[in-house]
Amino acid sequence: MSNYLEVKDLSKSFGNFHLKNINFTLPKGYIMGLIGPNGSGKTTTIKLILNMLKRDEGEIKIFGLDNIGDEQKIKYDLGVVFDSSYFCGEWRITQVRNTMSDFYPSWDTGRFSEFLRRFRIPQEKKVKELSRGMQMKLMLASAFAHRPKLLILDEPTGGLDPVSRDELLQLLSEYIEDGEHSVLFSTHVTGDLERVADYITYINDGQLFFSGGKDEFMDMFRIVKGGTYELTPLLSEKALGIRKFSTGFEALVKTQDLAGFPSLCAEPASIDEIIVFTNKRGENDE
Repeated sequence: MSNYLEVKDLSKSFGNFHLKNINFTLPKGYIMGLIGPNGSGKTTTIKLILNMLKRDEGEIKIFGLDNIGDEQKIKYDLGVVFDSSYFCGEWRITQVRNTMSDFYPSWDTGRFSEFLRRFRIPQEKKVKELSRGMQMKLMLASAFAHRPKLLILDEPTGGLDPVSRDELLQLLSEYIEDGEHSVLFSTHVTGDLERVADYITYINDGQLFFSGGKDEFMDMFRIVKGGTYELTPLLSEKALGIRKFSTGFEALVKTQDLAGFPSLCAEPASIDEIIVFTNKRGENDE
């Protein structure tokens, strides 16, 4: 099996929100970053993958199996971490360990204890007494403890300090080294993805903007800068987003269109800049 996750023509509507025809594939042994602004559909996509929401259309396969028909079998090999704790606030660490070990045949108590020490999680406290960052680390320790093949992380670094974030990214890199594990990593901290992701899936306003290699994604765009007099109608037409200042402008253009503007300064675009500019759609920031 070469792919751990396959999402085909996935659609979901509720209220005024519509997730439309989302397609992406996560191969075994790689990290995929799932990106997009708030409300774009990232968490909806993850909940559909986990069968926490009922899809309207499409197909989702995990480890080659249907995510609904084979849900229980699949979830034995899934590790999931959300952006807020899913443990009972009154539990102590021993209760977390005992409860989680009942769900997963592959649970490794020694590995769980190792991560508690590594993350410096105070074991005498209740879950509700832990800081948000410590609660996040506890969920990560629990996810790693049953040795899942696929980790699905929804904003896992939000409550972590820079040192802890760095440690997590190192863990994820180590986790996929053997080529037998994969990670789907939804985050707003796109600098983390520039460091560890192999693939990027970008969802914007419920629609798929891009899915493919991270380097390919970043190479597709450039930031061009110039004086106000250099902002021509052609550039305004080609730009995916423009930010104006009193003395000039910045614009995001496709790399393939650079030849049409040889006099402008062009720089590589970060993932953050790509998201920001593709959501401006020609708006002006004065």
